Amino acid sequence: MPRYVLTGTPGAGKTAILRLLELAGYQVVEEAATDVIAIEHALGRQEPWRSPGFADAIVTLQRRREELVAGACGGGSGNTIFLDRSPVCTLALSRHLGSQASAVLTAEVDRVVAERPYAAVFFVRNLGRVEPTAARRITFEDSLAFEEVHERTYRELGFEPIDVPAGPLSWRVGVVCAAAGLPVPELGPIRRRHPGL
Repeated sequence: MPRYVLTGTPGAGKTAILRLLELAGYQVVEEAATDVIAIEHALGRQEPWRSPGFADAIVTLQRRREELVAGACGGGSGNTIFLDRSPVCTLALSRHLGSQASAVLTAEVDRVVAERPYAAVFFVRNLGRVEPTAARRITFEDSLAFEEVHERTYRELGFEPIDVPAGPLSWRVGVVCAAAGLPVPELGPIRRRHPGL
């Protein structure tokens, strides 16, 4: 079954693209880092990214989610899966934070480099701003540095990301679908309710 990764800097609009793809019937693997941060915050740890086990928790949850979705699809070649980030993103995050890659993270990155499970990696470009959230505390300036580390990390590992430039949501989804050779979803009633799509 073809798998596609959406990546990019925080706040670039990946989640909105994924939600629209999900509404169109494609399978989606949710990002793990935001949920790991939320759990750590709930446990009273305000800066979990400083914990030595942070990256391991992300890639472990990420792998579990990907396996669950792939298993639910039954392995059929017609089941397309879109992933919100990959272990390569977690490596880029570790590099951005100045952390040494753990054995768990290194093994996951080595696995995806060896297996090449992704049909393509889509690099969702920044929107010229970052909206802060409880888990997203990065400034726009830092997000640009993070974007550069992200792209460099993917390219160093032999991936050639496909650009998804800033633009209206429906157009960005069209860019992804066209590059993947998939039909562009009909927005129908969604567009009528939300003209900005």
